[in-house]
Amino acid sequence: MAKFELKLPKMGESVAEATVTNWLKEVGDTIEADEAVLEIATDKVDSEVPSEVDGVLIEKLFEADDVVQVGQTIAIIETDGAGSAAEPSKEKTEVDSSKPETPVAAKEAQERVDTAVENSQAPIENTGDRFYSPLVKNIASEEKISQSELDAINGTGKDGRVTKNDILDYVQNRAAQPQKADQPQTVIEAKNPVAAKQEPAKAKAPVSVNGGDEIIEMTRMGKLISHHMVASVQSAAHVQSFIEADVTKIWNWRKKVKDSFAKREGENLTFTPIFMEAVAKALKDFPMMNIALDGDRIIKRKNINLGMAAALPDGNLIVPVIKNADQLNLVGMSKAVNDLAGRARVNGLKPDEIQGGTYTVTNVGTFGSIMGTPIINQPQVGILALGAIRKVPAVIETPEGDFIGIRYKMFLSHSYDHRVVNGALGGQFVKAVADYLEAWDSNREV
Repeated sequence: MAKFELKLPKMGESVAEATVTNWLKEVGDTIEADEAVLEIATDKVDSEVPSEVDGVLIEKLFEADDVVQVGQTIAIIETDGAGSAAEPSKEKTEVDSSKPETPVAAKEAQERVDTAVENSQAPIENTGDRFYSPLVKNIASEEKISQSELDAINGTGKDGRVTKNDILDYVQNRAAQPQKADQPQTVIEAKNPVAAKQEPAKAKAPVSVNGGDEIIEMTRMGKLISHHMVASVQSAAHVQSFIEADVTKIWNWRKKVKDSFAKREGENLTFTPIFMEAVAKALKDFPMMNIALDGDRIIKRKNINLGMAAALPDGNLIVPVIKNADQLNLVGMSKAVNDLAGRARVNGLKPDEIQGGTYTVTNVGTFGSIMGTPIINQPQVGILALGAIRKVPAVIETPEGDFIGIRYKMFLSHSYDHRVVNGALGGQFVKAVADYLEAWDSNREV
C-alpha cells in the first residue's frame, strides 16, 4: 500500500490560498480518479478539488472553514500502487506549507526573517505560537498595522490563526476602535471636549433585534463583495457621465436576424454581445480608458479584456472576463457571452476566467432600471451601466423637416475614476459607444 498526498492545486496567477467549504468524502470512503473530494472557495470563485488517483481517503488534514495555501497537502489517500510518501500524523494537520517542518528549516526560515529588508518599518513577525501567512503580513504592511495591533486581532482560522478576512474586517472597522493612550490624537481629544464628544459618531450604532426580526449571516462571497465595494469607493474619485442612445436600428436588425442566427450558430443572439462589441471599439479609440491605477503609476493595458457583471441565483454578483474582446467578431462575442453567463449561473467558472479584466460592463436594464451609477471594479478606472431599452416618442430630424416618431432608446451611464480620467475623456468615451450603436448597419450580415 502507498499513500498519496492530495495537494491544493494552483488555480490562477493571483490565487495564493483557498478556504475549505465542504468535504464531499469522509475518512474510509473509496475514491476514484478525477472524483471530487472537497469543495473550496477563493476570493475569485468556488470550485472542487478532484483526486488524481484511485484509493481510500484515510486522513483529512483540514476542516471546513480552514484556509489552505496553494501546494499544501489537504488529504491523504491510500492507494494500491506507488505514490507520494506521506505520514498522516496529527502533527501534519497543524503544519502550514510556509511553516518549517524541521529544526534546520526552522532555523533557516528565522534567519530569512531576521535578514529581511532593513529599511521596512517594524516588520511583522510570528510571535509565540501565532503564525501569520505572507498574505496577512503584506496586508498588515500596506495598511500600516503594527505588530501589537496584529497580535490583538482575534483569529478565526485554524488554531486561532488570523485569516485574510479577519485582517480585512479589522481594517474596515479600525476607525471604530478606541485610540491607544500613547497616540497624539488621544491627547488632543483629551484636551478638546468637543472633539472627544464627536469621536463616538465614528463608531457603528448598535442594532436592536426584536422577536420578529431575522438574523441572516452574510455569505463568504457577500463579505468579499462588501469589502471590495467599500475599498473602491474609499480610494477612487467616482464621477459619472450619462448619454441617451437611439438603438432602433439595432432593435429592428436583431428582430430580423435572431431566428436564422440561432438556427445556424446554435446560440441566442442577445443585445449584450452587440453592446460589448461597441465598448471594445470605443476602448481602441480611447486607450486611456483601458488602464489600471497602481498607486501613483498608470498601467496602460495592452489587451482589451471586458468584464461582464452577472447576477448569481443567490443574489451575489460575479464578473467573468471576455479576453481580447476587440479581436472577436459578433459570432465569437455571442458565443463567449453565452458561455460565460451560462456557466456563471451554475457556479462553473474557472478562476482564470474572472481575472485580468481591464474594463467592466454591467446591464442594469435586465432588472428594469433605466440607468445606474455603478461602482468601479478596482484596479480598473471605468465601468459602463446599460439601461433598459424603452420605446419612447422622440423628435426625428430629416432634410424635409422634423417630426415625432416612436424610437427605441436607452441610457448609458459611465462611472470613471476622476483621479486619472477627466470629464472630457469620460464623456467622449461614452459618446463614442453611443455613436457606434446608433450607426449600426441595418443590412449587416452575421
